[in-house]
Amino acid sequence: MTDDDGDQFNTVGRGSMPFVSRIRRQTDYNTYPSSIPIVIDNGASYFRIGWAGETEPRVVFRNIVHRPRHKATGETVTIVGDMDPAMMKYFDCTRSGPRSPFDSNVVFQFETMEYILDFAFDRLGANGSGIDHPILITECACNPVQSRSKMAELLFETYGVPAVAFGVDAAFSYKYNQLHGICKKDGIVLCPGYNTTHAIPFVDGEPIYKGSCRTNIGGYHVTDYLKQLLSLKYPFHSSRFTWEKAEDLKLEHCYIALDYASEVRLFQEGTKEAEEKTRYWQLPWIPPPTEVPPSEEEIARKAAIREKQGQRLREMAEAKRLSKINEMDSELSSLRFLVKQLDQVEEDDIPTFLSDTGYASRRELESTILKVTQSLRKARGEPKNEPAESEENNDSLNNEKYPLMNVPDDMLTPEQLKDKKRQMFLKTTTEGRLRARQKRNEEELEKERRNQVEEERRRENPEFYLEEMRAQYKEVLERVGQKKLLKTNGSSNGNNKSGGVGRGERLSAAQRERMRLLTTAAFDRGKGEDTFGSRDEDWQLYKLMSKDNDDDDEQADSDEAELARITSRLQEIDPTFVQKVEGESLTSGDVPRVRQLTEEDYKIVIGIERFRCPEILFHPNLIGVDQVGLDEMVGASIRRLPHEETELEKRLTSSILMTGGCSLLPGMKERLECGVRMIRPCGSPIDVVRAMDPVLDAWRGASAFAADLNFLKSAFTKMDYDEKGEDWLRKYQIRYNKL
Repeated sequence: MTDDDGDQFNTVGRGSMPFVSRIRRQTDYNTYPSSIPIVIDNGASYFRIGWAGETEPRVVFRNIVHRPRHKATGETVTIVGDMDPAMMKYFDCTRSGPRSPFDSNVVFQFETMEYILDFAFDRLGANGSGIDHPILITECACNPVQSRSKMAELLFETYGVPAVAFGVDAAFSYKYNQLHGICKKDGIVLCPGYNTTHAIPFVDGEPIYKGSCRTNIGGYHVTDYLKQLLSLKYPFHSSRFTWEKAEDLKLEHCYIALDYASEVRLFQEGTKEAEEKTRYWQLPWIPPPTEVPPSEEEIARKAAIREKQGQRLREMAEAKRLSKINEMDSELSSLRFLVKQLDQVEEDDIPTFLSDTGYASRRELESTILKVTQSLRKARGEPKNEPAESEENNDSLNNEKYPLMNVPDDMLTPEQLKDKKRQMFLKTTTEGRLRARQKRNEEELEKERRNQVEEERRRENPEFYLEEMRAQYKEVLERVGQKKLLKTNGSSNGNNKSGGVGRGERLSAAQRERMRLLTTAAFDRGKGEDTFGSRDEDWQLYKLMSKDNDDDDEQADSDEAELARITSRLQEIDPTFVQKVEGESLTSGDVPRVRQLTEEDYKIVIGIERFRCPEILFHPNLIGVDQVGLDEMVGASIRRLPHEETELEKRLTSSILMTGGCSLLPGMKERLECGVRMIRPCGSPIDVVRAMDPVLDAWRGASAFAADLNFLKSAFTKMDYDEKGEDWLRKYQIRYNKL
């Protein structure tokens, strides 16, 4: 398989499961005899494998496994180690994340471990039918026998390894540095690793595991804490704070503060020294296009265009009105000519004549003429029928439509009385509708008249008119907002300390009067039988409680209508007008609007996070872990030793070795020495040293141990394992003194 750059991807594996990696096969492998052991540093972060006796491992990769699907074939592919970004275009990684064989620092997923070993042996060149080399593999201190047993079974049964030996990585690192004179035979090795931190005392060159201790804090937690702090500080850039980027920032910028409280105070005061210790990470930022406000010439040009468009619309409306007037005029002439013809028709032929013209009676024809006449006068802008003519027409129509209205009741039969009541109801309803229609017409005429007046004022002085409209808009908007605030306030009692009002204060005068009437009626009735409605005066209560006279509600509706009118008018005459969102003008319920990100928002400031994140190694309670820190682990390890010799304690504290990835953080040596000095008696010799290479010394120490001719005496075969069983494996321990 190759990518677009021509790079070759090796796809190998046992069975049908392919393995892909960007680590290319080395071509300078030597042919090793089967007696040369293979050394494996099986760390929770990185996997290192090589040949015994060498100073550098041959293959190093992340101890993780990906199992994405290939986009073209749909086949599930196993990728060991870090996935190259160039391969992302070939695989679908949305359904599969990286898997680790470790739980904390103990191997428990041996299926994943098998994928990793397959890949490692293949890259090492030992990819035959079996592995004919003894294997020395590292593990954590006090590794559970179940994990050790499963690992031995995997190496014996799957790969046919002739012999296996287990050793502690921190112990190999200590012995390797002791060999080079960095530390002494008696001392303590402190190993802050990926998931955990171990402290192991050494007496006469051998580790004393009864005095060892462990805390569940490591480099993983430091990186994760840094990632969380930056994501909370810059939530709009959280997608940029990937795990890999947080790891790079930790290795490049983080340090251990000698005095955490003083360092925090330094940044709180914002001193020059704190500014010098602050680091900046500038993210890519593209300035948004600036919106230039329109010039006066542009505003005038747009106003002229709107005026021209308005004039064209007015001309179109006027042409449409004239066309409608002509149509109604011709229709009215036709109807009047029809009436004249109807007068000349004989009485017997009137029904036939009307049915041919589409009318049922002469009254319907006259009613149509009246409606067309009113519509025509309205279209021409003329006043309605003269009072005398209107009254005469109405009287004639009423007499024809409601013939029983003016007849006395004593002259009518019971059936006619019922018809008279029905006619009275119909007449009242019709007159009410006519009055409502007339009122609407008058309101429309008044609105048109007011618009004409305002248009004349705008033409006389546009700037003064615009300022006046803006002032009216602001005043009405505040009035509407205050009323809505009073209605929506949630307080319900008088003891309101949050600035709101109670329900009684929110009610209008008419609503409070209705409440008073209801309460009075309830108390007047007492607790006896409910007889409300038996007396005529009881029904007067409904009239008093009617909402028709609620002036406050009408005023609220009128304010909202006025606000809508002013808003519409401003949108027509002011191109820069922006309508405010409901509640925006209120100060108590404001919701902050999302502002546009600037260049400063794309500058990631890493200040207090530089030493706050590594501080969890000394104070795990900062992230909710109730365990001791690195300095207290030294004291706990000394106290667990089965002795009471003061001289031994002095020899242990005079040779404290730091190894592991977190030992590379600046300031670790000084802080650890200061912390140990505070828990030890005054005058105790304390010497803290760092390993020559805290990352690779464990593998180098194991390589030197496996290169010894007596290494096979420390290893065990499959026959030994089958004969002695897990109980023997539980007590199995190699001797480090020969290193």
